Amino acid sequence: MSQEFVLNIAREALSTALLLAAPVLGLSLLVGVGISVLQATTQIQEQTLTFVPKIIAVILGLLFLGTWMLNILIHFTTNIFGNLESLVK
Repeated sequence: MSQEFVLNIAREALSTALLLAAPVLGLSLLVGVGISVLQATTQIQEQTLTFVPKIIAVILGLLFLGTWMLNILIHFTTNIFGNLESLVK
């Protein structure tokens, strides 16, 4: 097992993690900005008002994108286990 091979696996793992996290984090960011604009215009400074919509948006995002995320993880895991014989050498 060479250094290039290990770096390739690490790069693929990081890119997979970023690919999986980006949609949910982006959705949370958009909801957070929307709530911040709403708070700034109405001058309501309630702390729980920022968390509850973000939590609901993340849960809905996971419900709608969960199958896609699971397919990406299954593909990555299948690649790792498929290359297991070259890893063990």
